[in-house]
Amino acid sequence: MIKTVLFDMDGTLLPMDTASFEKLYFKSLAMKVAPLGYEPSSLVKGVLAGVEAMVANDGSVTNDVAFWKRFASIFGDRAYNDIAAFDEYYRTDFVVAKGACGYNSKVADVVTSLKKRGIKLVLATNPLFPLVAQEARIGWAGLSAGDFADITHYGNCHYCKPNVKYYEEIVQKLGLNACECLMVGNDVNEDMIAAELGMKVFLVTDCLLNPGNKDISVYPHGNFDELAKYLEI
Repeated sequence: MIKTVLFDMDGTLLPMDTASFEKLYFKSLAMKVAPLGYEPSSLVKGVLAGVEAMVANDGSVTNDVAFWKRFASIFGDRAYNDIAAFDEYYRTDFVVAKGACGYNSKVADVVTSLKKRGIKLVLATNPLFPLVAQEARIGWAGLSAGDFADITHYGNCHYCKPNVKYYEEIVQKLGLNACECLMVGNDVNEDMIAAELGMKVFLVTDCLLNPGNKDISVYPHGNFDELAKYLEI
């Protein structure tokens, strides 16, 4: 019996062209923080280095600490003083990146139906962004933060996908039974790994990411309409 459904965000609840999203995101971020002295190409390299630090996080610190430590190692400790400015970007100019995202009205229908059935929902999106950015993208998908019992972000996680410990941390924090959870995502490597914990999984194929060209027939899979049928909605 499924008691908790974990949803990925990008490409799952929020249709997205990843390359276009990154282009809009980095361009708008660079424009926002340029007055603080960040040269665009150096900024992008610094952010990507911070992301690498989060993905490699061994669990000794939260992802935000890992990110800013690496970012400050490039730009100096003055970077810590700019955290508020970066957060402000996500509250304002980040919406530009919405232009690379689609919208699926059936997403809200599925979420509403699951909530009515008493199923706990978790937004298990890769915790590479602060909470304010996660909440912004939730809104782009036509949902609200209150729809979820928990939202993973870089301030409350010690690991990233595809590390299975990312999922272990969610299970432990919320007191879940992995066998009673369903992980729904579009990335074969990052989302389907939850099955190693004993979670049920469903691979959404609308914006499928399968860089290793793995055989997806081993997973329940299909578009969002087929997900709804799988969930008996």
